[in-house]
Amino acid sequence: MTRPDVVTFWHGPLDRLRQLCLRSQLAAGHKVTVYSFEPLANLPDGVGNAEAEAVLPHSFAEKLRPTGPDGVWRDWTTLQFSDFFRMRLMARNAGLWLDADVLLKKPVEIDPAKPFFAWERPRQLGNSVLYLPPDDAIVTAFADLMRQDELTPDWLALRHRLTFALHRLRGSRRVSDIRVALYGPAALTALARRAGELHYALPKKSFYAVHAEPSLFFEPSDFSALIADPEITGLHISPKGRGDERPVPGSLYAWAAERFAER
Repeated sequence: MTRPDVVTFWHGPLDRLRQLCLRSQLAAGHKVTVYSFEPLANLPDGVGNAEAEAVLPHSFAEKLRPTGPDGVWRDWTTLQFSDFFRMRLMARNAGLWLDADVLLKKPVEIDPAKPFFAWERPRQLGNSVLYLPPDDAIVTAFADLMRQDELTPDWLALRHRLTFALHRLRGSRRVSDIRVALYGPAALTALARRAGELHYALPKKSFYAVHAEPSLFFEPSDFSALIADPEITGLHISPKGRGDERPVPGSLYAWAAERFAER
């Protein structure tokens, strides 16, 4: 077991919550690198900033959603782009992917020869915490997909194929239009099932104990069980627009802000 480097991608300004989570990853003893197309301001001291263009060109986003007149990415472009970006990092053996809103309680240790992910929901894996060996079948499947212009996965569920057929009748040729998270957790789950790798998945609470209920993080509550549970390594927050809020006294957010305060 090894303590891997942590890698992620960010596009735009970093909010208060993401800065806190990055500090927690550093505090856990990981080397942390954030990839971006522009230099990031307000990165916590000790967090590296690397050029994203060398991993996946900015122009790849045009396969997902056309930009607006000002060239700015629209709608869910950033989310889908990051789904591909993390797979490129896996192919490069760059380290463990953690979303910038994953708060670590303790270090993450992995076996570099085995996949590392966790259940986000009863039948769906999360990709906010992800490691795959470079030669893993999931990494290969994404590499094959990225050679296409239309980015049509061969693992699409029947309901998504039917939805795409309807979109084509309306003039759309972009599979990315049919679902925001098409290339994210749904893809990871389908491909892990196909590769026979679902047994590697950690329990939901290892990283997703508060994921679907952000109020457990942002609002005052008794969070002592979350802090004390040894099976919880970290918390994927999913702030849903609350990333720049100030911590409310008595909340898990306030506890984390004090523990991982900028020094």
